[in-house]
Amino acid sequence: MMGCGEGQVPLALRKTASQELRKKMQRPYNTHLTVIDERYSTENASFDEMLNEERQVNAHWRAFIDALESLGLKEMEARHSEVRRLLRENGVTYVVHGEERGHRPWELDPIPLIFSKSDWEGISAGLTQRAELLALVLTDLYGERRLIKEGVISPEVVYAHAGFLRACDGIASGVATGKADSLATGRALLLMYAADLARGPDGKMWVLSDRTQAPSGAGYALENRTALARVMPNLFGDVGVHRLSFFFRALQNGLAEIAPHGKANPHVVVLTPGPLNETYFEHAYLASYLGYTLVQGDDLTVWDGRVWLKSLDGLRPVDIILRRVDDVFCDPLELRQDSRLGVAGLMEAIRLGNVVVVNAPGSGVLENPGLLPFLPSIAKWFGIGTRGSLLLPSVATWWCGQQKQLAYVLENLERLVIKTIHRKPMDAYPLFGAALSKAELATLRAQICAEPHLYVGQEQVHFSTTPSLIDGRIEARHATLRSFLFAQKEGYVVMPGGLTRSAAKKDALVVSSSAGGVSKDTWILADEPEPHVSLWRQPENGLRPLAYDNVGNSQGLSSRSAENLFWVGRYAERAEGQARLLRITMDTLQASPLTEEARNVPELMYLRNLLRSVTGLSGIPTPIEKRDASTGTSALSDELLSLTLDTKNSSSLVSTLRAMVRAAYVVRDRWSTDTWRVMNNIENLCTALEKNVTEARPLAGVESRTRTQQSIQTELDQLMIFLAALTGLNAESMTQTIGWLSLDMGRRIERALLLIRLCRSSLVGAYDNWVEHRLLEPILAAAESLITYRGRYRAELHFPTVLELLLLDESNPRALVYQLKRLQEQIRSLPREKLGYRLSKEEQLILEALTQLQLSNTMALAERSQKTPARQGLEKLLARLAQLLLEISDELTRTYFSHVQGPQQLVTMDF
Repeated sequence: MMGCGEGQVPLALRKTASQELRKKMQRPYNTHLTVIDERYSTENASFDEMLNEERQVNAHWRAFIDALESLGLKEMEARHSEVRRLLRENGVTYVVHGEERGHRPWELDPIPLIFSKSDWEGISAGLTQRAELLALVLTDLYGERRLIKEGVISPEVVYAHAGFLRACDGIASGVATGKADSLATGRALLLMYAADLARGPDGKMWVLSDRTQAPSGAGYALENRTALARVMPNLFGDVGVHRLSFFFRALQNGLAEIAPHGKANPHVVVLTPGPLNETYFEHAYLASYLGYTLVQGDDLTVWDGRVWLKSLDGLRPVDIILRRVDDVFCDPLELRQDSRLGVAGLMEAIRLGNVVVVNAPGSGVLENPGLLPFLPSIAKWFGIGTRGSLLLPSVATWWCGQQKQLAYVLENLERLVIKTIHRKPMDAYPLFGAALSKAELATLRAQICAEPHLYVGQEQVHFSTTPSLIDGRIEARHATLRSFLFAQKEGYVVMPGGLTRSAAKKDALVVSSSAGGVSKDTWILADEPEPHVSLWRQPENGLRPLAYDNVGNSQGLSSRSAENLFWVGRYAERAEGQARLLRITMDTLQASPLTEEARNVPELMYLRNLLRSVTGLSGIPTPIEKRDASTGTSALSDELLSLTLDTKNSSSLVSTLRAMVRAAYVVRDRWSTDTWRVMNNIENLCTALEKNVTEARPLAGVESRTRTQQSIQTELDQLMIFLAALTGLNAESMTQTIGWLSLDMGRRIERALLLIRLCRSSLVGAYDNWVEHRLLEPILAAAESLITYRGRYRAELHFPTVLELLLLDESNPRALVYQLKRLQEQIRSLPREKLGYRLSKEEQLILEALTQLQLSNTMALAERSQKTPARQGLEKLLARLAQLLLEISDELTRTYFSHVQGPQQLVTMDF
């Protein structure tokens, strides 16, 4: 058995070579450049990507540096600000668990990492070789396991790793490769591969780690390229950079080739853990970019040995799953029983060859750093490379499960980087021996000795640096590159670039997004400009690539996505209604000349009733309902601020907006870039509103309250513009498929409910005639019908005609009857099994609501009862219509949004 040290340069010799190289790199640096000052050369002792040994700019960097010299650092800083704006507006985020903000904005350095064509060809060859090797290893470990039986690798390094899943034994038998050789089978198991690379002090690229479960970063690399191309379009033509679209076209073609049973136009889904995952933006972005369906585990079910998508119109078959869920969570029946992220029965569907999963469950075993020291001997055993040497060596690693290597690690503990063979959580990092105290080293030594097979020691190496734009000047930062490969029938295709990450601080060795690292675009130079590559595939033999259903939906919409779209519509309409009436009430309150001393005056009665209309929209009584007429305007103003900004109140405007953005984020792949920019502006406005109330709390007095109200009014004006833009984009830009239908049904139900609540809170009660007369105008304005009323009647306000316009006017898009008729049409369009003459439950409910409304008489509804001054007939009608609308919402949820109940855990499992 070959050990950890074989084929690796000893630490002392590498250190000496590194010191000699650093001495050479202190030679004078050309000073004619203004964008790179002399400090970059003298302060940077590491191998640098931009500079050669003579501290001159490398040939493949010169075109970019010349362009940077022409722009100047001030202009580059301005471009950097533009990049930040674009990423923020596009909603590019990275979720960091444990942070209060959660969604951290994605950071992109405008200075790329550049590789020459010849350099990248060597790296690509090494990556391809490594992917082929790991594909063979994966096939063997879940097949004959000859590597273990013949002593090439130690059994403990495999069986003790959490990524080795015994339930996946023999999974290769269910993979349809079309070939009998193990390499083709391995490629089918390891379709997607990524490697983290860094250039060592010897100038060669080293592999730091392998990513084989669900490699993330390809979508972020594409977004980085898109943002930079938008901000610096001329640079790409001047420098000559390989396009990334070739790789994604290869990915699409590769997936089409591996469809089960040779199916044409396979249904591909992207399986995500959900919006709380660190890289959820990427999942949604890639699904939208590639034209695939974004799903969560409960969107899928297994029946009759096949995987199905639970869509609004029933179960639709799924052929390929591009998974972003870790191995162990994929199937709660055979893997981790408490998982709610996977699909029960998925393993059986894979074995039967009815679905292809990218990558196959169990591939996480290859991420074990304990395998790194065995790779040269494995390559030799498979006959790959020259005498077992790999084109891309791994960083020097010693697995502590062997006595000799354990002794070496313990002896050099303070100079090594210590890792467990299992991947750590996102907030845990490797232990650098040099940074530990004597007590911490003693504790670590005891932990290693107790379970040595669970630890590895790796050489601590100062990797190469790359130029970064830091506070308006160019500084050197350590950087790593994640490269991506995808398997096709003829072999692996390498992305011409990747995701580069640079350290957040100078001389920092931990480079990761969770540690505050900054991303970079990666440029591979091309000899000549490349043509544009379209991701649209042309159908063969003139066949239509997709079949459409009766509402224009091609691949079906998951019930979960439809429900979230439904609630986006409801929340958006609710927020618009709340914001409009709040703005009207604030304008009225601010224009009132009343002071705290002016109590028990008639004007206060009007203000209190107007505020009651605001509280009526929430459907939840607030303390204002219990106050007497002596309540002053300052108390009313405080109550108004609470209805707008109180995040603890689930019915406040800010809470409604937050709920809308959360629901929209779950279906991030369904929105256009412009729509998401509007959503992003709404979220920023929520933050501004919350900031206003936070700053106003320590202040007291009429003046400070007035300033706060004025600021809120300005933000409410902006919010109305954003909500109107959102409505317009949805109405005019979304194709009217089931997704649009779900969204608009939510809008119609909520608009109808809001109008009913507004009328019940302001028009039903017993008020003095002058108060009622004063209320009619703001109520019409809140219902967006005041201009219509003025243009039509050109007379004083009359209660029956107001009711006519708000309730029964079919030409008024804000009228209640208009909402019910649209809702009736939409319900008829929903996919369902037709039962002849029989109406569905939701059809019965909407028919009853529409009939009761159309049979009503506004003159009778306007009359007051003899027993009570309240309008009992109007109250009875509105209460019944509200009940029917809520029943319709519940029935739609039961029928279309909850097709199949998810798996429920029956026992508690200990892990």
